[in-house]
Amino acid sequence: MITFYNASHLRHQGRLEMFRGELLPCFERADRVETVLAELRARRLGPIEAPEPFDDAPLARVHTQRYLDFLRTAWQEWIALDPANAGKDALPSFWPIRGFRSDRLPDNFAARLGLFSFDAGTPLTAGSWAAARGGACCALSAVRRVLAGERAAFALTRPPGHHAGVDFFGGYCFLNNAAIAAQALRDGGAARVAVLDIDYHHGNGTQAIFYERPDVFFASIHGDPRTEYPFYLGHADERGAGAGLGCNLNLPLPRGTAYPEWQQALAQALQAINGFCADALVLSLGMDTFEHDPISGFRLKRDDYYRIGETLAAQGLPIVITFEGGYAVDELGINTANLLQGFEQAA
Repeated sequence: MITFYNASHLRHQGRLEMFRGELLPCFERADRVETVLAELRARRLGPIEAPEPFDDAPLARVHTQRYLDFLRTAWQEWIALDPANAGKDALPSFWPIRGFRSDRLPDNFAARLGLFSFDAGTPLTAGSWAAARGGACCALSAVRRVLAGERAAFALTRPPGHHAGVDFFGGYCFLNNAAIAAQALRDGGAARVAVLDIDYHHGNGTQAIFYERPDVFFASIHGDPRTEYPFYLGHADERGAGAGLGCNLNLPLPRGTAYPEWQQALAQALQAINGFCADALVLSLGMDTFEHDPISGFRLKRDDYYRIGETLAAQGLPIVITFEGGYAVDELGINTANLLQGFEQAA
């Protein structure tokens, strides 16, 4: 399997995030991807390439132009407020919640930072735009190879993407790589695309982007939003709306779920995807389902990921894989490579 690696991710390294009332070192850090890269190379699981160049047009197929414009210039605006800000990350401190207007773009930078975000745990840094854009190019490169006939391609990148919406960032995510990939597959000729999100945390951004569309099916297996981030989406009764009714499947599971119960949810999701008759699959590959992940609550083990890879390969669909969460860094490379190796051996 070909892997597209985003070296520009190293330019995005948040210092602190707000977590349970404290400013703590960021869980989402550069060595997450580097340990995966090292394991893929050690096992020789396929070529590793830099992403191909793309303009911003595919990004604008998913995200609003004013949001992209904000991300592109945000760091420069942050520095312009005070040169001392170069030594700090930008974190939002207020947001336009229910009843507030969001159609008028404020002149105040802090107000715009809040307008385009939904949490205080996603620091915007000097390299955030370059890293996020490089990640999107990895996803688009993977799509291009799959459309050209490859069975599978992996976008190994950070920051992750599935929490980013049409016009907001959060959950460590700025650009929604899975949604960008799904849209690019549609634009490249796939009539029906499925997105399967197996991150511990619900892919709220991906769901919202496609919620009213009948051409993209979204399925997610995740921690129950009654207790787990991002809290406000991911319930089982969210089935899509309008033309997209029936094209959204959420399978929330309780904290402590182990592989046998998780695998049953996977089988249900894949049955629904098969019923949708998808031409291609995008996998939001979150590895925070691992039993020792520090901010998650499932109980999957190392060898379970081999079986997940084998199960995905058995579906026979061309697949674009985008890397999402996973914060047990010492095991992250092994677990990710196990899944990809399981896929390759079965395919």
